[in-house]
Amino acid sequence: MASGKAGMPALVGIVMGSDSDMPVMAKAAEVLEELGVSYEMTIISAHREPDVFFEFAGSAEEKGYKVIIAGAGMAAHLPGMCAAIFPMPVIGIPMHTTSLGGRDSLYSIVQMPSGIPVATVAINGGANAGLLAAKILAVSDEELLSRLKAYSRRLKEQVEAKDAKLKEQGYKAYLDDMKKI
Repeated sequence: MASGKAGMPALVGIVMGSDSDMPVMAKAAEVLEELGVSYEMTIISAHREPDVFFEFAGSAEEKGYKVIIAGAGMAAHLPGMCAAIFPMPVIGIPMHTTSLGGRDSLYSIVQMPSGIPVATVAINGGANAGLLAAKILAVSDEELLSRLKAYSRRLKEQVEAKDAKLKEQGYKAYLDDMKKI
């Protein structure tokens, strides 16, 4: 699936090891769509189909990817292996797991050997991965940088609106409204 600017090659490759990762990875895609960044989303198991994985990572630069966002759980080898092959930035998203709450994924992704960096966001941090990819791309794209600044202003305005509502209603009514959602 590609999205973003019509007719533009995907600048970001989003890859996950399982469709169970989709809800988290979708958050990265949603942010990229909001910011007008083209991406392509793929499911590849580095362990179950290594030949497909090596083809994906080996051809990512040729496809035009500037950043890869890779989500993985448990052993979480997908981001590190992408970083070992793809010469540009890789952002790892550790997935929450039932056995260790995602700490296994987090440690697998952040504890990379020297020379193979993976930028890592929080466990299930899909939205931040999308934002980080956009910020990396914005270094050489003034229009994207402007959209990122507008995005940040919207976040600030949302917090200000919530604070005004709290001051107007008081915390008890505010909590009651939150329970209705």
